[in-house]
Amino acid sequence: MKPDVLRGHLDALLLATLDGTRLHGYAIIEALQLRSGGALDLPTGTVYPALRRLERAGYVTSEWSTVSGRQRRTYHLTKAGQRALVQERNAWREFTAAIEGVLGEGPWPAQA
Repeated sequence: MKPDVLRGHLDALLLATLDGTRLHGYAIIEALQLRSGGALDLPTGTVYPALRRLERAGYVTSEWSTVSGRQRRTYHLTKAGQRALVQERNAWREFTAAIEGVLGEGPWPAQA
């Protein structure tokens, strides 16, 4: 998938991936890959700065935990993050409906 396609949607993808769960950074990357059927293979240099941005915005919070003897920062949604995700999902549905109206299968009636 072209990186330009993700522009403007990364935050929503990260919020959706964290919906109802706590994950460390690499697990978020793996979840995005799995849920997208392998289409989303984001580098850590893209994901971690976005997670820090979401944390500064108050949408995500993190804490250090020990997983298999290793220290890892795990992330989860705040209440504000959950509200932002609802808004992102609504905006996505409106956007995809509008784009489908244009790019979807025709034929369209001729304009007078």
